[in-house]
Amino acid sequence: MTKRNNFDFLRFLFAIFVVISHSYPLSGSDESSQWIYQITNGQIVLARLGLDGFFIISGFFIYQSLQRSSGLLNYYKKRFLRLFPALFIVLLLTIILVPFVYYGDIPFWKNPQVLSYVPNNLSLYNFQPVINGVFDNNPYHSINGSLWTIRYEFSLYIGLSLLYFFRNNKVLKRLLLSFCLAILLFIYNFFLSRFAGSSVFGMLGYEILDLGTFFVCGSLLAAFEFEKVNKKWVLWVIILLAIVSIHFNFYSNVKHIVLPMIILMVGFMPLPFFSTFGKIGDMSYGIYIYSFPIQQTLVYFFKLNVYQLIFWSLLLSILFGYLSWHLIEKKALKYKRKPIFKIDNIFKSLKN
Repeated sequence: MTKRNNFDFLRFLFAIFVVISHSYPLSGSDESSQWIYQITNGQIVLARLGLDGFFIISGFFIYQSLQRSSGLLNYYKKRFLRLFPALFIVLLLTIILVPFVYYGDIPFWKNPQVLSYVPNNLSLYNFQPVINGVFDNNPYHSINGSLWTIRYEFSLYIGLSLLYFFRNNKVLKRLLLSFCLAILLFIYNFFLSRFAGSSVFGMLGYEILDLGTFFVCGSLLAAFEFEKVNKKWVLWVIILLAIVSIHFNFYSNVKHIVLPMIILMVGFMPLPFFSTFGKIGDMSYGIYIYSFPIQQTLVYFFKLNVYQLIFWSLLLSILFGYLSWHLIEKKALKYKRKPIFKIDNIFKSLKN
C-alpha cells in the first residue's frame, strides 16, 4: 500500500481536536459551548470525534500490521514499541514535574500515590489519573486524563490478534469481523441506551462498545480492502447520510458505519499537501499523551481562560509531539524488524 495518503495529517488533526476540546473543562468552561456541540444538537464534541477517528484508523492499519507480521511475537513487539517507550517517558517526566506543583498533606515521596503512579499507568489496566496534592485546586483534578484510552486500544490489539490463527482464510476473517461488528452494533443500539446509567454497563461498558465498535469496523474495512474504493460519489453519499443523521438526531445510530467510511475514504484521497504531511513526523501520539499535563500545568500557574489555554497548549503540545516522535517513537520503531529476543525465531516457526 502506498505511503502517499492523508492519515498522518488526519491523526494530527484528531489530536488537535482532543487538545481543543479538553481546554474547555480544564479551564473550568462548559464543554457544551463548543461550536460543533451546538450545531450538532449535542451529538458531537471535538474530543469524541478525535477519539473515534483514532480508533477507526487504528483498527484499519493494525489489521494490516497483523497481516504483515511474521508471527504473534512480531505483532506484539510492534505494538509494544509503538505505545510503551513514549508512554514511559511521559510518565517519567510527569513525576519530575509534579514536585513543583505538589501541595499535599504529607511529604511528596511519602505519598504512596507518587510511587505507584508510573507502574500503575505503565500497566495500563491499573490506570491512576491522580496524585492527591497535585492539581487539587484546578477545575479538573487529574494529571493525565488522556491515558485512559490506551488500555482499551491495547485490549483491542489483543482481541484482533486472535485472527492470526485464521490468517490464511480471508473469507473466515471477514465473517468473524462482520459477526463481531453486528453484535457490537446490536448491543450498542438496543441495550446501552437503556442501561447506560446502571451498574450493568456504566461508563466502562459504554467506552468498550463505542470505541471498540469503531476499531472493529476499521478492521473489517481493511479486511475488505476498502482502500480500493475510490469513487467520489460514494463519499458524497455517505457524507450526505451523516449530515441527515445529525439533522434528524439519529447520528449515534449510524456513526459507527458512516464515520469510518468517511475517514478512510478521505484518508486515501490524492491530496498533494496533506499526503506529504508525514514528512514532518507522526506527532499525533505525542500530542495526545503530553497535552493533558501541559494544560493542567498552564492552568495551575497562569489561570488561563479557555481561548488562552487552547492557544498555548496547542503550541506546546505540538512541540512536545514533534520531540517525542523524533527523539523517542521513531527511534523505538527502528527495532520493529530487528530481533530483540532469541525466541523470535521460535515463534516465527509456529506460523507454519
